[in-house]
Amino acid sequence: MSLPIDREKYPEALRDAIAAGRRQALDDLSDLVAIASLSKPGSDPQVLARSAEHVLELLRPLLEWSRCEVVSAPGGAPAVLARKEPEPGYPTVLLYAHHDVQPAGDEASWTSSPWSAQLRDGRLYGRGTADDGAGIITHLSAIRAIGELSQGAPKIGIVVFIEGEEESGSPTFAQLLETYGEPLRADVIIVADSDNPAPDRPALTTSLRGVLGATLRVRTMESARHSGLFGGPIPDAPGVLIRALASLYRADGSVAIEGLTSSRAGVSGVEESELRAESGLLKGVELWGSGELASRLWRQPAITVTGFDAPRVAEASNTLIPEASARLSVRLAPDQHPEAAFAALESHLADHLPPGVEWELTDREAGEGFDQSAEHPMIHLMAECLEWGFGHEVTYQGVGGTIPFVAHLSEAFPDAAIAVTGVEDRQSAAHGIDESVDIAMLERAAASEAMFLWQLREGRTQNETG
Repeated sequence: MSLPIDREKYPEALRDAIAAGRRQALDDLSDLVAIASLSKPGSDPQVLARSAEHVLELLRPLLEWSRCEVVSAPGGAPAVLARKEPEPGYPTVLLYAHHDVQPAGDEASWTSSPWSAQLRDGRLYGRGTADDGAGIITHLSAIRAIGELSQGAPKIGIVVFIEGEEESGSPTFAQLLETYGEPLRADVIIVADSDNPAPDRPALTTSLRGVLGATLRVRTMESARHSGLFGGPIPDAPGVLIRALASLYRADGSVAIEGLTSSRAGVSGVEESELRAESGLLKGVELWGSGELASRLWRQPAITVTGFDAPRVAEASNTLIPEASARLSVRLAPDQHPEAAFAALESHLADHLPPGVEWELTDREAGEGFDQSAEHPMIHLMAECLEWGFGHEVTYQGVGGTIPFVAHLSEAFPDAAIAVTGVEDRQSAAHGIDESVDIAMLERAAASEAMFLWQLREGRTQNETG
């Protein structure tokens, strides 16, 4: 059902301002792509710092900020924090995105360089174009548009927070909140870091799965031995590791770890044909798990083996390998606490690894899930603005991925509505080869956000949107 929109309160001048700023937005996004702002351990911290400074310089001229600076927690990555105070009686909006990106992977597999933005058929290609350069540009464009229409005095408070370590699990985000909680305080939070079903179909994400990351290392022998002389009775580490990994799954592919929970209620709307097409699943390969596909994607646990450490095939010799490792990515139901999930994983492995085998879980990462009602009046107002900006009704969706800091924001600001909006679509290939963003969708997202800010400026407060 369409939302009631009073078109007289929705000035087309905002859409015009976004369109007029298209060249600026593309140039700004292209400049961001050119900075390989990796936050993974071992990456160059100077490049990440340069990325933060560049974002800061893009923000400075947009409004008269009470503060506009690069901040960080001890040992953390640089983030950008800007705040404009509200006039009395007006709410404050926190706009979040992140400037760090994933590694490019095999750069030879890209159609064009991942670090040089290329425009092809209405999409801009390059690492970080969608995740999350598009989020940064959405905020910048929306602020520019509302600033123009309000002659630089938007009345509402605006906080911009551009994180620098989201792709590494936001390890110091809680410390940043503790240190900068007051300047970050807001009545509503817009997180521009999710996706849409299609470039012209907007979505609001109301749930996110949690995540665990850990490396399982197993050791069975003091050193390698000849497989012909000792193979048979002597267990090799890869074989033990493979059997342990297999124990994590039931016959239907669902997770077999006792203690990992599911939240199955109230989710539907994922079509198998679309899921197969979007994932690139080979014809005839059966899907894993049971129940509604939306539940399997958004509200049930999942385990992925994302890497192995063992000799490559090209380097293989006829030896028993004494040590091997696997990287595990475990997605959790939105309401499961990561500590309980880690305990369940450890207990399972202890029960399924042979006696005497040395093993450990190292390089642990964890992020909490997020689950909120779509009934908050601010969420309704955002949906209304998205419908205006995209021309289609909003889809309320869960997402199987994790944005760890959202749970921290929810805990720190329990009275604030959190709107997780989409700046990607299903063809964006975020984290993958040939990542891209649809330019028309980017403009629709920016226009929708600008309209949301404008509606708050015009006094559509929580009481008036209920």
